[in-house]
Amino acid sequence: MHWYLDVLKKYTAFSGRAGRTEYWMFMLFNFLVACGLAIIESLIGLTGMISTLYSLAVLLPSLALCFRRLHDIGKSGWWVLIGLIPAIGAIVLLIFAVLPSQPASNQYGPVPA
Repeated sequence: MHWYLDVLKKYTAFSGRAGRTEYWMFMLFNFLVACGLAIIESLIGLTGMISTLYSLAVLLPSLALCFRRLHDIGKSGWWVLIGLIPAIGAIVLLIFAVLPSQPASNQYGPVPA
C-alpha cells in the first residue's frame, strides 16, 4: 500500500528514479482499484463515470512514475512517447518496465531504496 501512496505523493516528480517494485506494485494496486470501481459501477448502474474520474486522477502520477522508471534503466523519460505507436510502442514500454535497474547511480540520480 505504501508504494501506491508514495507514487501519489510524488505526483509531479518527473525527475529521479523508480525501481521495478515501486512501478509494478503501483500498477497492481491501480489495476485492483480500477476493477473494484468497475464492479461498484455495474452494481449501482453507473456507466464508467467513477472509473473515468479515477483514471484522470491517477494519470499524472502514472506518467511521472513511468518517467522515473525509464530513468532507472538509463533512458530518457521522453521514451514514454513511444507508447503512442500502436502495438509496438506498448511492447517496447513493457520490455523497458521489466528491465532491471542500473546497479549504480546514473545521470538521473542514485539507486532508489
